[in-house]
Amino acid sequence: MLIRPISFAYNPLRKCDCKWKSLRLILNGSTGGLKMEIGGSFYERKYYSTCYMCACRCGIEVYVRNGKVTYIKGNDDHPLNKGVLCAKGSSGIMKEYSPARLRKPLLRVGPRGSGQFKEIEWDEALEIAAKWIKEAAQKNPSKVAFFTGRDQMQAINGWFAGQIGTLNWAAHGGFCSVNVAAAGLMSVGYSFWEFGDPDFEHTKYFMMIGVAEDHASNPFKLGIQELKRRGGKFVFVNPVRWSYGAIADEWVPIKPGTDGAFILGLAHVLFKYNLIDWEFLKEFTNAPWLVIQAPGTPKDGLFYRNEEGKPMVFDKKSNSFKPADRIVPEDLDPAFIGEFETPEGYKVRPAFDIFAERIVKDYTPEKVEKITGIPAETIERIAKELGVTALYNPIELPIEWTDVWGRKHKKMVGRPVSFHIMRGIASHTNGYQTARAVFVLMMLLGCIDRPGGHLAKPPYPKHIEDLPKPKKIKSLDELEFGKPYGPHLGIPQSPDDLLVDEKGNPLRIDRAYSWEFPIAAHGCIQNVIPAAYQKDPYDIEVLMIYMANMAWNSSQNIPYILEALTAKDASGNYIIPKIITIDAFYSEMVAYSDLVLPDATYLEQWFALSLLDRPPSVASGPVDAIRQPIVEPQDLKGEKLDVLPWGEVMVRLGTKLGLPGFLNEDGTPKYKDWKDFLINWQPQPGVGALAGWRGKNGDKHFVGEPNPNQLEMYAKNKGFFYYPLPEHMRYYRHVNKDYLEWAKSVKFVKRTDPIIMNFYVETLQKFRLAGQGLWEGENQPPNDPAIRERLVRYFDPLPFWYPPFEEEVSGKDYPLYAFTKRPQWMYHSWDSQNAWLRQISTRNYLYMNPKTAKKLGIKHLDWVWVESRIGRVKCQVFLTECTEPNSVWTWNAIGKMIGAWGLKPEAEEGHQGFLLNHVIPHSIKMNGKEFYYGDPITGHLAWFDTKVRVYKAEDQTPETYPEFKVEPLPYIKERWVDVLRYKP
Repeated sequence: MLIRPISFAYNPLRKCDCKWKSLRLILNGSTGGLKMEIGGSFYERKYYSTCYMCACRCGIEVYVRNGKVTYIKGNDDHPLNKGVLCAKGSSGIMKEYSPARLRKPLLRVGPRGSGQFKEIEWDEALEIAAKWIKEAAQKNPSKVAFFTGRDQMQAINGWFAGQIGTLNWAAHGGFCSVNVAAAGLMSVGYSFWEFGDPDFEHTKYFMMIGVAEDHASNPFKLGIQELKRRGGKFVFVNPVRWSYGAIADEWVPIKPGTDGAFILGLAHVLFKYNLIDWEFLKEFTNAPWLVIQAPGTPKDGLFYRNEEGKPMVFDKKSNSFKPADRIVPEDLDPAFIGEFETPEGYKVRPAFDIFAERIVKDYTPEKVEKITGIPAETIERIAKELGVTALYNPIELPIEWTDVWGRKHKKMVGRPVSFHIMRGIASHTNGYQTARAVFVLMMLLGCIDRPGGHLAKPPYPKHIEDLPKPKKIKSLDELEFGKPYGPHLGIPQSPDDLLVDEKGNPLRIDRAYSWEFPIAAHGCIQNVIPAAYQKDPYDIEVLMIYMANMAWNSSQNIPYILEALTAKDASGNYIIPKIITIDAFYSEMVAYSDLVLPDATYLEQWFALSLLDRPPSVASGPVDAIRQPIVEPQDLKGEKLDVLPWGEVMVRLGTKLGLPGFLNEDGTPKYKDWKDFLINWQPQPGVGALAGWRGKNGDKHFVGEPNPNQLEMYAKNKGFFYYPLPEHMRYYRHVNKDYLEWAKSVKFVKRTDPIIMNFYVETLQKFRLAGQGLWEGENQPPNDPAIRERLVRYFDPLPFWYPPFEEEVSGKDYPLYAFTKRPQWMYHSWDSQNAWLRQISTRNYLYMNPKTAKKLGIKHLDWVWVESRIGRVKCQVFLTECTEPNSVWTWNAIGKMIGAWGLKPEAEEGHQGFLLNHVIPHSIKMNGKEFYYGDPITGHLAWFDTKVRVYKAEDQTPETYPEFKVEPLPYIKERWVDVLRYKP
């Protein structure tokens, strides 16, 4: 039967009484596969929207009958997913009608964590929230902390926090992939995933390193399919062969936390065999720029500059020093190797020379093998494959273009090698420098934003010097309630950009942008609850959490976190006085909150997937999109739910608080509702939440006045706006004259100068000088040896590898690395209440290599203890050769608190499922000082540094430990049935 190939196990069609003949399949030219059309008897209305079953933001078509969703499929015309939709996206129906849905605002009436709430009306809920926020913020806005999880309106949420006046806002990047984002932005002006993609149309060699299974999953399925059809090679570097790795041409099992050594070993081989794109390094990077060698002085490690402040190179043609910006105009031949003496008497070396000395000495394949477990001959072979593919098998496209120096080119030449990295690299205490090593490797190969390589996605790339910085203050006394603060986040360019007081103490509750985590580009959400509990650096009064399950799988050392949320002072008051949570479901975080504001789902509200935020762009052009209200909020039985989109709550709350951005000059409300806000909000003149169909008549794009019919125009255009760039503007965008001029006209960049890539990150050297007491700026680090040693050791302007911190602390007592991976069919804790996805799994296992198990006397399906230095968890082992011997791992967030997420008390998630987070530390002691568990540069949570020992449990009872329980809401109990079915 023709329909059989798309009849997935979780497909809602098998639970409907609709006619199969209303479906038909046709060839889909855009993907080379099949395209499904839905017949009219299947639905009454069809809507276009954007999926929110993970963070990929795929375009979807939603079919509705009798006021309920009947089917969700991919939007064939959407440039991101081209009609492809995964298990999660297809199962959005059962998220919409989940038994865990909240139905009204909740006010806690029992102890935190008891599940005892009373339902209240929205007027009362908003009154309480406004009262709490205002009372706290009038003392000082820093008393209010607003932290958001995997939301997709970070630009707007940050703006809202800024209207209150607090500096304590951040999103989830601190525990996701900020190491990769920061390293990329500081190196090449963009990064991976939302920032850039492999050029799957032309690449011949694709390497994926440490990737979460669902990051850009549907576009990558299409891309890898295209690569393999053309005969390209796919190499998967990961401790685990799973998901993407199952279809890779080569799996390179690697010891966790050693990826940086592997990458630098590849660089060693490229240099050894001269497989380097010297022309790329010369024209587009600062690799030949001269670095001052003056140890013990404030100039050491900084670029040698002339009187105009221009970095210099040594030109071999004229045998003299020349400004680096004259390399192309004067056809200079800058030295990459050597040491020179300047007229001022400085000894200087090209940045590349310093790097070359390092990789030649420290990263031979033989040395790297001892670190990573990867055979030296494999390292050498892969490096040669990369280099030969890039340099001797170039891509040439007959596209004329002009560079910023005015040179006209008849064709575009590319290096058909591409990479993708994410959390597996980011979630270590060496994650930033490892990510930096990847970007440097890409520069060596010349495969950045060129045909066949890794391409930026507009609005990127950005000029590195123009990246935003957090708004600087020197004291919390500078904050005032209702006095806008912002931006909250960004990339400090020097120690003087830090948010510290005159003594060097942190000004943010999460310690972001302090001397402990100076370049915390996305903030450190994971530190908020421990810091508030310890009242260090100060106490807060109101903690607002939006879409982040901080009481469970989005935190580490869960027993400690639950203690922090429930701890009281000597007077019997909670140490964290007020907790407000915005969520659509009865999560663990909801159970530990004081006031709960129930959110609408993605199928019930207007929403903007904005270019100001985390846009669903593609490499060929900018894309933004909407969500639109498709169905009324209701449960599975059709009972109406009294819930509101957070955006609507934000507008009402901001207006009630009298925040300046929500009021006209005469004091009247500026926005009548959330929809009106999305249309009329402008963070800068002419720029709003959405770029398409601006101007009063909808005849402008990117910059223009608000259009009252903008959202309807998006809906008419199948829910998205896509601006396909002309072919000559799709590559070389760092130096592409036409692209940069256009990008400036639409406010993507501020200027049209070339974007020079940072082979050498001078910003890091400035922090290193501060650690040495040689920084001549305003901010100076505390006289604390532990902090100063971090700055000196880890803020190296060139990438290097060092062991994860846990190696030193846990040592041989805990020999195995333990980490989580994200299942392709579930997105964190969101989907364990989804009846269709639970058919795939209701519990998780600890995966272990059989050779490791044999040494430990462990057999397949034994129950074991997994013990770290902070605690232990009991779970069941599953043996697989798809795991390298130094590692054990499990799926993230399948284990649940009993009673949460609308699951029955006997559900396997609470008894056989387990949460590895119980044994992941939240802090680590180094040089006598306790630091939060993160990368010393960005603060990125080091999820995957955790080391454990595993041993067979004496008690083989199939029950996990520890178990935590919460009382389900009464109306959730009423929704429980023996078999959960859905019929529209």
